[in-house]
Amino acid sequence: MRSQKKGPFIDKPLNDAIAGMNARNEKKIYKTWSRRSTVIPEMVGHTIAVHNGKKFIPVYVTENMVGHKLGEFSPTRTFKGHSAAGTKDKAVAAAGPPVGGGGGAPAGGGAPAPKAG
Repeated sequence: MRSQKKGPFIDKPLNDAIAGMNARNEKKIYKTWSRRSTVIPEMVGHTIAVHNGKKFIPVYVTENMVGHKLGEFSPTRTFKGHSAAGTKDKAVAAAGPPVGGGGGAPAGGGAPAPKAG
C-alpha cells in the first residue's frame, strides 16, 4: 500500500503523454510498459496499450478503473480451460491398481495371438 501523503504513482513519461493529449484534446492509443502506474482521473477516456510481456493489450480507461494499476487490466497468462480427458486420466492414475487379489491372468494377459499360416 502506498502512503496517502505521497499520492498515486505514475511514470513520468506516461503522465506527460496523458497531460499533452489532454492539452491538445486528442484521443490516440499510447503504448506503455508501465504496468505499475496507477490510473488517475486525467486518463479517463483514453486508450492505453499496456504490455503484458508478449504484446500490447489496448485498455480503454473508464471511471471505475481510477485508483487501480494499469497491469490489472492486461492479463499476463491465458487460461486454456480444464481438459475433461486429462482430469479423468489423473483421477484413475491417482487411484492406483485395481483391488483384487492378483490371482488372475498372467502379466501381458489375454488370449494368445493367432498363428499365421
